[in-house]
Amino acid sequence: MALRALAHPVRMRMLGLLRIEGPATASGLAERLGLNSGATSYHLRQLARHGFIVEDEERGNARDRWWKSAHESTVFHSDNSDDDALDAGIAFAEAALQNQIGQMKAALAQYGSLSAEWRDASTLSDLIIPLTATDAKALIERLNRVIADAMEQAPKLGGPYPPDVEPFTVMLHAFPRPSEEGNEQ
Repeated sequence: MALRALAHPVRMRMLGLLRIEGPATASGLAERLGLNSGATSYHLRQLARHGFIVEDEERGNARDRWWKSAHESTVFHSDNSDDDALDAGIAFAEAALQNQIGQMKAALAQYGSLSAEWRDASTLSDLIIPLTATDAKALIERLNRVIADAMEQAPKLGGPYPPDVEPFTVMLHAFPRPSEEGNEQ
């Protein structure tokens, strides 16, 4: 199952690097991630097998294989068709959340060194809105359309980028507020 393949933290990091920094070889990714090239090649084959990455045929040769992301983003939609699909979706969501928490911590650590302009363009928001499930789904669809429109207008990931343009991360987490039962301190 594709979501299980992507739920591995190393594979998520690899896919993210290929999306943001552009095509790379197994040895280049291994060096960047502190792994050996054999393990890196294995993870790349798993990502390719499930359609997350493809070989970049414009680069390299028979000995020097380059890989690139097949898509600019991964959007998780729950699959409730059976317990295995649900479990795979939860495993992916847990891995994605851990990856996103790491990105948010790194961004916060660098926040003080950002220009005032980039600090002003950043946010960490917590908004709670009473909605029905239907209204919540409609809100998420509207937000996703806004983000998709921005992606269409922006330069493609992988650079090079015009001056003053940086990859900008938008993380959207939306869910019914968990109950406080059992969470008392």
